[in-house]
Amino acid sequence: MSTLDVSTTQIEKLSTKAYELGIEYAPKLALAIVTLLIGLWVISMICKVIRLSMEHSKVDPTLIPFMTSLASWILKVLLFISVASMIGIATTSFVAVLGAAGLAIGLALQGSLANFAGGVLIMVFKPYKVGDLIESQGHLGVVKEVQIFNTILIAPQSKRVIIPNGATSNDSITNYTVEGKIRVDLTIGVSYNADIDQTKAVLMDVLLANDKVMQTPAPFVGVLEMGDSSVNFAVRPHCDPKDYWDVFFSVNEELKKALDRNAISIPFPQRDVHLIQA
Repeated sequence: MSTLDVSTTQIEKLSTKAYELGIEYAPKLALAIVTLLIGLWVISMICKVIRLSMEHSKVDPTLIPFMTSLASWILKVLLFISVASMIGIATTSFVAVLGAAGLAIGLALQGSLANFAGGVLIMVFKPYKVGDLIESQGHLGVVKEVQIFNTILIAPQSKRVIIPNGATSNDSITNYTVEGKIRVDLTIGVSYNADIDQTKAVLMDVLLANDKVMQTPAPFVGVLEMGDSSVNFAVRPHCDPKDYWDVFFSVNEELKKALDRNAISIPFPQRDVHLIQA
């Protein structure tokens, strides 16, 4: 038998084997693909139902994205295992391999697992929730979403800040919302010639007239220090955290106008220079 005849025979055997395998596995593969696509669509619908039901149940908004994201991951893993078994992969060995791979991946992704654990701790102990104004990892912003691995903040400059939950749960967090009030710290300098009692009265009147300044606790005005060219007053109103910047800018503006109306000058730095002729 020639080499050409042997090669032709081998090709025919391989073609026959491929045809048999195609006949055997093509329906399974097609069914698995259809199942995967339908399964992903069903998981998407289930997550939407979970989100809507939690919203209608008035669940803590912090839990909604966390639980829907967690449910999505779990359902997708189960779906992929089911699709693998439909193709013909032994699920027992597949689960064993998946477990070994999970261990290896877990060691390689310790940071991600720490972020997941941090997300669980945030859900349990609730140091902050959606809508709170917090400062963490050097970032200040309003909590928009708490996900499985990250916390999403919206900074005052409308920037989207993503902070890993692991870092957040293991570091200090300043929550400006939880107490229901925040103090606005302002420093106003006036001339040394200004009457202190009159100046305090003028500054306090501005705070009492602002409808966004809380009257309990009462606003405070007092002499902070004797500066190089001015007497500096500490102006300390409290307000709702969401009104912080409105109070900050409006009070600053009204203080300047009130001082001008009462002829209380705000000095600028001055320096006396003495020339000594030799």
